[in-house]
Amino acid sequence: MLTTGPVAAPSPPAQLRATLASAIRAYDNCEYAKLATVLPQLITNAHATDSTTDTVLAETYTLVTRLMIKLDDQLGWIAADRARFLAAANGDPLVAGEAARNLAVLARRAGWHSEAGQIAIGMAESDMLQGRDPARAAERGLLVMSAAYTAAHAADRSGMRELTNQAARLANRLGGRVLLRDHGGGFSPTAVQLHRISAEYVAGDPAAAIAAARKTPPRALPTVERRARYFTDIARAYGMWGRRDQCLEALLHAERAAPQETHARPAVRDLVTGLLTSGRTSPDLRGLAARCGIR
Repeated sequence: MLTTGPVAAPSPPAQLRATLASAIRAYDNCEYAKLATVLPQLITNAHATDSTTDTVLAETYTLVTRLMIKLDDQLGWIAADRARFLAAANGDPLVAGEAARNLAVLARRAGWHSEAGQIAIGMAESDMLQGRDPARAAERGLLVMSAAYTAAHAADRSGMRELTNQAARLANRLGGRVLLRDHGGGFSPTAVQLHRISAEYVAGDPAAAIAAARKTPPRALPTVERRARYFTDIARAYGMWGRRDQCLEALLHAERAAPQETHARPAVRDLVTGLLTSGRTSPDLRGLAARCGIR
């Protein structure tokens, strides 16, 4: 997916931007099979075009990173490094912010919690993201949320809640969802509440995670990908809590919302495998396992 392939003829910048927008919509709709076709061609075409399209290329590698974070961390590092390099060369603060946020996610997943927090907070506090521009403020909010999730992984529950509340205050001041070019879910109070579900169960409090979920109706979430994450996070919280039936029910909701997302994600497959091996099974569970390719 990350190779540039054969040399392509230069494409008009407007065409590249339209293709990237279509790819972002496919990601938001969890249409990953479509992305497997679109992204390599988009990378090839963007590389063949002059330097005025560096933003498109950087955003494309950022999108690849987001996809690989779900599927393959090693490829994610490659894409994130390319996005970071191109964002620095271009100087676009929002592209640089997203590149930094994805690097922080990968560092966290590697267990480098201190470094991940520093990357996210350092970019949030950088001069390039300051000012009254709502988009820059929204990017700061996403970075603070990333740092909060890292604090949860580091078992710093109070730090996680402090940072999450900071992001919530920023979202409330913005007064509604702020869309970002390469982040279809945008930044809003609902986005912060969705993040809170994840952060609470990671910090070891599944009851708090479920309480946060009950305040977040799934119909309020702006994309299929966000709704799938919502149900997957609920499933993981119930799994941690030992509530197998509710865990399976949430997984089935996630599958109905986004089958490609649910069947492909290693985290979901691990959860399904745990349910299969830790207690009684049911036709629904065995059926989900089969659709996930678990035998």
